[in-house]
Amino acid sequence: MAEQKTNIDYIYNDDALRALKTMESGSVNCIVTSPPYYALRNYEMDEQIGLEQTPEEYIQKLVDVFHEAKRVLKDDGTLWLNIGDSYWGSGSRGFDFTELPLEHSQIQKGSKGTLDLSAVPKLVGNVGVYKNKDLIGIPWMLAFALRADGWYLRQDIIWAKANNMPESVKDRCTKSHEYIFLLSKNEKYYFDNEAIQEEAVSVNDKRAGKGRLEYDGKRSDTESLNVGKSFVSITDKRNKRDVWSEGAEHYKNLQEKGQQPNTMHIRRAEGLQDVQYEMRNKRDVWRVSTKPVKEAHFATFPEELIIPCVLAGCPKHGVVLDPFLGSGTTGVVAHNLGRHYVGIELNPKYVEIAKRRISKAAYQMDLLEDCMQEA
Repeated sequence: MAEQKTNIDYIYNDDALRALKTMESGSVNCIVTSPPYYALRNYEMDEQIGLEQTPEEYIQKLVDVFHEAKRVLKDDGTLWLNIGDSYWGSGSRGFDFTELPLEHSQIQKGSKGTLDLSAVPKLVGNVGVYKNKDLIGIPWMLAFALRADGWYLRQDIIWAKANNMPESVKDRCTKSHEYIFLLSKNEKYYFDNEAIQEEAVSVNDKRAGKGRLEYDGKRSDTESLNVGKSFVSITDKRNKRDVWSEGAEHYKNLQEKGQQPNTMHIRRAEGLQDVQYEMRNKRDVWRVSTKPVKEAHFATFPEELIIPCVLAGCPKHGVVLDPFLGSGTTGVVAHNLGRHYVGIELNPKYVEIAKRRISKAAYQMDLLEDCMQEA
């Protein structure tokens, strides 16, 4: 068998699972991708994912793909997975899938009643029978199946769409969000939280009518803040007296085993100004508008959605893999941020679109660098 090699800055025109099997183990830093959604669109390609007769079959195919992708990922690598949900009976696959018989999936049990991991990755969960109009729960089905396959499920991020498509439904709210799951190969992994920090909401922002209200550092009406029968005063702090007396349990996080003195709550109790920071950790609700791509007549990844995934998950000059590349947005973002990319795309038409977009981005970056050098 020929030695496996991962082609960097390259698009594989192939089935995702087949292409991944040709790649070298531990050759990419992170994976950022959005697989075809279940029962949403027919790309008219053999071996395409998304038109399976049951959600279980769909989930199993994705588990197989990401099982192989985990081998290609470095030990400290992460997977950023965008996935949307589907309603049973609302598909556009050319047949009525509400009439398909669907039996309960079987979960194998070990001798102690625990999950038998020898069944992984064939285990996708005990879901049951779907009724017409049921929300299937595809994102969480996939997240739990990947966790059963050995991935660490670290976080669910909400992609809140400011310009989501309108819906004509009158018996539920219009859907305006999708999930991005952060999964890791191991318990400890590369994550550059400082690279994706966001501006903090400060006291000045509050006074200007921006953002949420923050504590303004003003002293309470009384010299000390009464906490039940006890109180916390500046003198207590300076004399290192035991402030954890009767009644402290009634004040948030001032229990003896909770937050200790000199924390935010002690400062507030003493009427002192909170320390103001210009930046804060990025929150798990990302408000990003969808943006059309002129060359692509289908839903595409917004660049703004991928940027924090790449910045946090891949070091400079590292490699970002997208096994469902589509129109190539992951490659464009990776290149613009000084990373390498590896893409896999089954449809040759989309491969050509991706190549043109990435080449255009590379040309624009070269022009920008030349201008900066001349300046």
